[in-house]
Amino acid sequence: MERRLKSPADIEARCAELGFLPFFRCGIPGFSVEEMVAPEYWFTDEEGAWEWKGPVIREGHCAYGKLFARKAGFVSREWLPDLMNYRRSRPLAPNEDTAALDDVVLQTVLVEGTATIKELRQMLGFAQRRGKRSTNTPTSKVAEDEKISLDPILTRLQMEMRLVIADFEYNVDRRGNRYGWGIARYTAPETLYGPLRVERTPTESFERIYEHLRRLFPNTTESKLLKLIG
Repeated sequence: MERRLKSPADIEARCAELGFLPFFRCGIPGFSVEEMVAPEYWFTDEEGAWEWKGPVIREGHCAYGKLFARKAGFVSREWLPDLMNYRRSRPLAPNEDTAALDDVVLQTVLVEGTATIKELRQMLGFAQRRGKRSTNTPTSKVAEDEKISLDPILTRLQMEMRLVIADFEYNVDRRGNRYGWGIARYTAPETLYGPLRVERTPTESFERIYEHLRRLFPNTTESKLLKLIG
C-alpha cells in the first residue's frame, strides 16, 4: 500500500483493491485515505482528497458515508451488499423512541429520494421559521423538542448501512467559485445502485468480511478488526 493517492481515480482504484477504505485514521496503520494520500493533497491550497469524494461517488463504483466507527470511508460495490447485510442486522438505536425517530428520518429520505440535512430539518419541522407551525403536516408532531439533532440520527443510519452519501454540494460565490465545506446529500444505497442482496446470512457476511480483512492485515489485533467491521 505504498503507492500514494494523487487523484479521485487513485482512491477509486485503491477502494476496489482493498474493498474497504476509511477516510480517516482507523487504528490500523496505513489503512486510510488520510495516510495514503500524497501530502500536497491533504489540507493544502491544492484541490485534494476532501474535494475528490464527490467525483469518486459519482463514478458509481464506491459507496461513501460514515461507515467505520462513525467516521467516513468508502466501500466498494463488490463488498457493499455484504456490509449492508451484516450491518442491517445490528440496529444501533438505544431504545424504541430513538428507533422510531430514526425510522421517521429514514422514511423521509426514502420518499424524497435524496435530502440534505437542511432539507430534512425543514421537512421534519426541526428548523422552524418564525410564525405558527402548520398542524396539517404529519411530521410537525415529530418536532416537539426543538433541540433534536439530526447528526446522530444520520450517523446511526449510515452505520446501519441504510443511508449513504449520494454527493456533496457547495455554495457558489458571485464569480461562480465554490467555497466552504461540501454539504452531504443522503440517500439509500438501493436508490443509487439498485437491489443489493446476497444469498448469505448476516453472520456469513460478517465472516466473509472478517476473513478478507484478516488476510489484508494479519498482524492487526482482533479488537481493531471488529471495531472496523462494526
